[in-house]
Amino acid sequence: MLSQKTRYAIRALQHLADRYRQGPVPLNEIATRQNIPSKFLTVILSELAREGLVATQRGRDGGYWLALAPVDISYGDIVRLTRGSLALTPCASRFAHETCTNCLPESECRLHRVMLRVRDETAKVLDSISLAEPFATGDMG
Repeated sequence: MLSQKTRYAIRALQHLADRYRQGPVPLNEIATRQNIPSKFLTVILSELAREGLVATQRGRDGGYWLALAPVDISYGDIVRLTRGSLALTPCASRFAHETCTNCLPESECRLHRVMLRVRDETAKVLDSISLAEPFATGDMG
C-alpha cells in the first residue's frame, strides 16, 4: 500500500507536471488544489528538491517547478524516493533487503520467490509510466 506521503508526493508532482514550464507554482496553490497540508507539503517538496526532481525559488514570486521534464520522472522513481522500495516484503527489496523474521530460509520460501516476481512486475509497470502520460497529468481526452 502506498503511504500518505507517497500519495501526496505523486499528487504534488502531477500538479507541477500540469504547470510544466509555466514558472514557479506557489506552495499554497498546490496545497489547496491537491488537498495536502501545507506543512507536510513543504517537507515533501524539500525532499524532492534534494533529490533533484523539484526546483524552488523563494520570495514573493517564488514557488516550485519540476527540475526535470515530466517524461523523465517515472512513478517508479517517485515511489522509490518516498517509500524506499517497491517490494511488499523486506526480503524482496532490491536496495533495502532484510531477512524476514519468523520465516523460512529464503532459498526454501515460496512466498519470497512470489514477492520477487511481484516486485519486478510492479517496477516494470511503474517505471514505464511517466508524469507526461495523459492520464497522469489530468488530460483524459
